[in-house]
Amino acid sequence: MVHIVVAGGTGDVAAEIVAQLMKQKKHQVTIFTRKDPSTVAIEGVAVVRVDYTNKDALTKHLDGVDTVLSFILETSDPSSPATRNLIDASIAAGVKRFVPNEWAARSNSGMPWYASKDIIHSYLQQINKEKKVLQYTLFQPGIFTNYFTFPHRSCEHLKLRELQIDFQNGRAIVLGDGEDWMSLTTVQDLAKVVTAAVEYDGEWPEIGGVCGGQIAILELIRLGEEIRGKAFTVTRLSEVDVEKGDLKTGWIPSFTQQSIEVLAQGSAPGTHPREAVARVLLAGSLLATKRGAWVVSDEWNRRLPELKLTGIDEFLREQWKGKT
Repeated sequence: MVHIVVAGGTGDVAAEIVAQLMKQKKHQVTIFTRKDPSTVAIEGVAVVRVDYTNKDALTKHLDGVDTVLSFILETSDPSSPATRNLIDASIAAGVKRFVPNEWAARSNSGMPWYASKDIIHSYLQQINKEKKVLQYTLFQPGIFTNYFTFPHRSCEHLKLRELQIDFQNGRAIVLGDGEDWMSLTTVQDLAKVVTAAVEYDGEWPEIGGVCGGQIAILELIRLGEEIRGKAFTVTRLSEVDVEKGDLKTGWIPSFTQQSIEVLAQGSAPGTHPREAVARVLLAGSLLATKRGAWVVSDEWNRRLPELKLTGIDEFLREQWKGKT
């Protein structure tokens, strides 16, 4: 048994992982939160209210902890002082392993809303420059396959959102020829991999790719058409237009409220940022896909061959079965 701290453990991806950890009935799990602990009730899980500006207090809370999984989101300061303090406190407390808030695209993806992740990665590299003082891995699952079941639930906690390939309404927005690739992994499989990684005896890989499968954009659209039994309406945008923010499309995918809040910070009073922010998210996502940001590696697949991850085709066919 090991003691695992989940920092920022009240978010939806964190909740999926905590639930999987608790199913194992092997480990002690503690959630760090800035919220009132009484508002977080998970059977068997301790909840501790923390102040990420207080390194000494964090160090005491981390005494005896083996692994820290961070889901801290610092929207107001990309330099991520809270995460830096958590890393420093982990080292001071003798924590063996640390997982920064990655959980998505590959490193240096060029998406501005992920800039803080790259800063923290650099910080961890600097800490270990002379000698390894903290083992860490960046879990990178690409895009959660679950999003392509929107609006139908395909997981327990992850809040689904509409993306630019919309199976429900049979439509898609494509940049250029649509031959770019992406990696898709179910959030359930990510949770299983994280749970197994906690028990992994070997050295953690720095880049921790988790890949359920890879697929080209047009092939995903074709799969959607086959599953849904209808042709999709495909809007094709030019890279030049998208780089200028000129999105010539009759619809914009919806995004989670959290995504909107992250990018809407600093908007002038009286403006209506939701659609504007959604357009920024769409443009950034399309351009990132063109750069290969959503194609992740498979380090954890290779280290945990006993875990059979769910394929894209298999998962989407099963989830859409009987749906209208």
